[in-house]
Amino acid sequence: MATLKEVKTKITAVKKTKQITKAMNMVATSKLRGAQQKMDAFRPYALKFADVLGSLAEKAGEEASPLLIPREEVKKIHVILCTSDRGLCGGFNSHLVSKAEKFAKEKSEQSIEVVFTNFGKKGRNWCRKNGFLILDEHLGIVGAKFGFNIATIVGQRAVDGFLDEEYDEVYIIYSEFISMGRQIPAIKQILPIQPVESSEKKAEDKETPYLAEHICEPSTDELLGDMLPKNICVQLYSALLETSTSEHAARMTAMDNATKACNDIVDSLTLAYNKARQASITADLMDIVGGAEALKG
Repeated sequence: MATLKEVKTKITAVKKTKQITKAMNMVATSKLRGAQQKMDAFRPYALKFADVLGSLAEKAGEEASPLLIPREEVKKIHVILCTSDRGLCGGFNSHLVSKAEKFAKEKSEQSIEVVFTNFGKKGRNWCRKNGFLILDEHLGIVGAKFGFNIATIVGQRAVDGFLDEEYDEVYIIYSEFISMGRQIPAIKQILPIQPVESSEKKAEDKETPYLAEHICEPSTDELLGDMLPKNICVQLYSALLETSTSEHAARMTAMDNATKACNDIVDSLTLAYNKARQASITADLMDIVGGAEALKG
């Protein structure tokens, strides 16, 4: 059995750890509030932006823009992987990396090369460890305050590389925020842009989804030429907001669980401390009683 001093030292150490986890929980909660407000404000805009352009692209046809034309043979894929720079957020990063690893393995089996652009150190480190080619990396973005300009820069590079035929498809892997306790890794193809009809697979017994009519000036083709590249930036910015919000929520949950675990450990150690103290007192009493009996004898 551990001595009283050892148990008391463990209790003190766990209480200090609890103070740290509680403070990190409060910081994550504070950051989550701001990140969630930005995500909730931008999400409807991103969804509607994609719906309108998808509808216009479906009616205009693939000839309206080279960003709509799929390649006859896919040899190289560009993946934008969004992770965090720091840990202590449960399985947040491991789930995203597992999603990327599974996707890269499937494409490798089809003899397709996969290259990455990384947001966050965790994804960057995984790519380096597994020998993937990294086209670009952006650290200190996810989980911090960032503007639309970073999405514009990365999105424009993705568009330029696709048009220059450096790669044939572009995907983004990010964490979709469902609720405070649930964030799921998601993968979305952003180039070539998928029209509404082709992106929504229908069962044979279901009707074709309604596509709203949009009146465009000066013309649909000119509008798509300007707006399709912007749509890439909009979808990328939305994914970054989702990932940032998911990271804060995952860290808040992880630190809350850690704080609860510290409370359980302190209760257990306190019980052990009381038992050890009681055993020590009992031993001292037995020595006193034994000494008194020996003097009487």
